[in-house]
Amino acid sequence: MDLFGNTDINDARLRVEELTKLIDKYNYEYYMNDTSLVSDYEFDALLRELIDLEKQYPELKKATSPTQRVGGEVNKTFRQVEHRFPMLSLGNTYSIEEIEDFESRTRKLIGDQLFDYTCELKYDGLAIGLTYKDGVLTQAVTRGNGTVGDDITSNARTITTIPLQLQAPYPADFEVRGEVVYPFDAFEEMNRQREIDGDEPFANPRNAASGSLKLQDSRECAKRKLQFCAYFVMGNDLDDPIMQTHFGRLEAAKQMGFKVQPYIKVCRNIEEIKAFIDYWDTERWNLPFGIDGIVIKVNQVPLWDRMGLTAKSPRWAIAYKFKAARVSTPLIDINYQVGRTGVITPVAIMEPVQLGGTTVQRATLNNADFIEKMDIHQGDWLLVEKGGEIIPKIVGVDMEKRTAASQPVQFVRTCPECGATLVREDGEAGFYCPNQDGCPPQIVGRLEHFVSRKAMRIDSLGTERLKMLYNSGLVHNIADLYDLRKEQLVGLASDDQSASIQAKGADNILAAVEQSKQVPFERVLFALGIRFVGEVGAKKLARYFGDIDSLMNATEAELAQVDDVGEITAKQIYKYFQTEEHRQIVERLRAAGLQMKSTATKVSNALDGKVFVVSGVFTQFSREEIKSHIEQHGGKVSSSLSTKTTYLVAGEKMGPEKLKKAEKLGIPIISEEEYLEMSGR
Repeated sequence: MDLFGNTDINDARLRVEELTKLIDKYNYEYYMNDTSLVSDYEFDALLRELIDLEKQYPELKKATSPTQRVGGEVNKTFRQVEHRFPMLSLGNTYSIEEIEDFESRTRKLIGDQLFDYTCELKYDGLAIGLTYKDGVLTQAVTRGNGTVGDDITSNARTITTIPLQLQAPYPADFEVRGEVVYPFDAFEEMNRQREIDGDEPFANPRNAASGSLKLQDSRECAKRKLQFCAYFVMGNDLDDPIMQTHFGRLEAAKQMGFKVQPYIKVCRNIEEIKAFIDYWDTERWNLPFGIDGIVIKVNQVPLWDRMGLTAKSPRWAIAYKFKAARVSTPLIDINYQVGRTGVITPVAIMEPVQLGGTTVQRATLNNADFIEKMDIHQGDWLLVEKGGEIIPKIVGVDMEKRTAASQPVQFVRTCPECGATLVREDGEAGFYCPNQDGCPPQIVGRLEHFVSRKAMRIDSLGTERLKMLYNSGLVHNIADLYDLRKEQLVGLASDDQSASIQAKGADNILAAVEQSKQVPFERVLFALGIRFVGEVGAKKLARYFGDIDSLMNATEAELAQVDDVGEITAKQIYKYFQTEEHRQIVERLRAAGLQMKSTATKVSNALDGKVFVVSGVFTQFSREEIKSHIEQHGGKVSSSLSTKTTYLVAGEKMGPEKLKKAEKLGIPIISEEEYLEMSGR
């Protein structure tokens, strides 16, 4: 303490430096060497201490601080950046003969000079380039079209295997390229959570990695557990002897703090290259992440300029792509599963078969249309494939093994759980069970959705406990959760008696239920589990109508006016609120104290009674900001033009069809500036 009672900033600076070094060290050992030097609790305590110190002394926070990996920056749009060095694609092939041709061409181009190759795994992710100046990460850019990519620096900072500050020695100004991948275990964990939250699961880790890097909120990206693996080091002043081979450059990158794949091998001839390919064609299924081939490069960097480039790819490298693994196995049965919204999903039960390193026995058949399109018969041998996907998929029928007496599969017409007659709405691919209040999987599924993280976030109620509550008769719908008492919960056990709720667990459940009453209206609306109303749709509905009463009393036509709410979704919302039992549940939730009114602040009534359509690209605001501004000033936003539209706010690059329709309907077209003047800015 000094004379004025302030903590000595010099002591704080020393502690910040010490904490930064410790956390960086623990991160490096954990993510690079799979070694845990401290417990999660100890690590979190150190990180929390550093966060607190940086809050107290903002001047001590650096861009390279480990706290920057937590995220916090929100990007409305991603700035486009021109690559200093073009990010070329590699030529690729599925043929060993073409790899032999590549090796033969390379020897002719190089002549008598001694050289060798590097063979490395081709990660199945998203390529990005990282720029470092004086050892500090300054920019991260996606491949884009190879010439221009998106600036994703704020999201890249959240990836623990991307160093923010390099370990010396390092070049003054250079670029490291690599692949952002989603490890299988983290991907599966995320998809499980997405299903609980009512979100569409990602098809594969590649799509998930790509989507994660384009998230607007870097805090969300930080939760995704992405990994970066370096495969290229480039720059204008890489004169050190170690930088004269590709293998040496990756070794140098490893010393700087980058994660570099340990599987890279220097090969002297085509036989060694083919042996490497053969080995990994089998062993790839044992890796913790996806690969889709092998990359072969001339190892000696000075030879690259001599060999040159084609219009699209370098002559000194090629990618061998693995074929998707495919097997044929007999169909034994079809299991029809019921989801929380009643949708029936057919799952093929097959004779167990080895595919891509795992035993496959089940695969989705999607819906009735899929079964009909594939012309699947009872007893057919199904063709099952596993490529870039983790989950095997059915791609066809082995017609040579079909028997003459086999009959086409007939999709069930009654619910396998409750016996209700299935329904299929116009324009929908799937059948669903309409008995939403009497079908057990639907009831438990809705409860799971209601308590999920993106809805009411009642973390103390997992699937097992919800089943206990349902099976005991304590909870039949979501409103029943708010009537629970401690004496009802204590001693409650699962059917097999393997789990039970004790006094402390009951207290935690009741506390979490009570806390959920503070969840904003838009999340309450999402938690109701209305068909086709996702997280974004619920937010737009809450913003448009403002409170539950206005929403419940809206007509289908009024609902369809909401941005991105089409006729099918509007019909489902209207149908939901026309059901008396649903209205009673809403009233019980309201009586329990849940938020039934949007807290979005209304700034003025300047636009009351006016309906706007917003289209094009704007200079001062994003499209979403203008829509929000309209609603804050009393106006309503629609996604499509109609006779009810008051104004079309037109930006640059607006589609000509929308302009023609506005003129045909006589709708006034105003600019961004005119709109701002109208709303009083």
